[in-house]
Amino acid sequence: MEFEFEEKPEDGSRKMDQESKSVYLVDTTDCLEAISVIRCWKNFLFIIIILCFLFLQGLFWVVNLNDVETDRPWAAAATKAQHQAVETEAIEIPEKIKQAAQQAVQEVNVPSQLETQPEQGVIEKPQSGIRFSIAPKIEHVVAVVRFLNFILIPASVIYCLTMLFAFKVSLIGRLGGINHIARAFFLSLLFVVLLLPWQLLFSPMFAGVMWMPTELITACQTPKILFAQISFYLRFTGYWLLVLLLVVFSQIRSMRWAKATLRRLEVV
Repeated sequence: MEFEFEEKPEDGSRKMDQESKSVYLVDTTDCLEAISVIRCWKNFLFIIIILCFLFLQGLFWVVNLNDVETDRPWAAAATKAQHQAVETEAIEIPEKIKQAAQQAVQEVNVPSQLETQPEQGVIEKPQSGIRFSIAPKIEHVVAVVRFLNFILIPASVIYCLTMLFAFKVSLIGRLGGINHIARAFFLSLLFVVLLLPWQLLFSPMFAGVMWMPTELITACQTPKILFAQISFYLRFTGYWLLVLLLVVFSQIRSMRWAKATLRRLEVV
């Protein structure tokens, strides 16, 4: 009886070890599934954020270079529409009213040959500015900027929340790599804070890297001295580069976290 009494604790400890191993395997499987989902979403959102940033910066340079060359597409479109409206009225109205219209048009620096060759003027003026047909119009710029901002804000917020979920999974599951995922989360949080257009609320004091279409058009149209030109490029290019580096460093830290976690779980 004494021999049987000594074997029972050993059998109980073996059962406890087997149960703990099974629980550990279940926890490891759940952690791996959570990590795989988080990795897929953060990589997908990171690609969307980078594409939106690149498109916005490319659109800035297109508008800025056209403005520097005094070929403003929005001004050209407005001037062109005004000229066409004046020419159409000059063709349709009678001769007496046409003379009065010609005097009014001359006050806004419209060529005097408008009355003699109205049809020829309507055809030739759109062809005189080839760059205007290539450059985007103001409505195109506004539509593209609003669409990219509409995608960029939710993608950035969800990216930051994904880093927060990864941080929680690491803490609860004791997966390791806390240093990397903590840095990645705070970098993504700072990225979201600097991204939002705070200039709509705190215009003179603070501004986010995201800009509105009217802000870009007004800044490109305004003549600049040396200091204003430096601050202009720092606002639309230097600030953009700084915030872009924040999200890139956050992504690098999250990749290191994923490798450290998988290495601890003996997957890699």
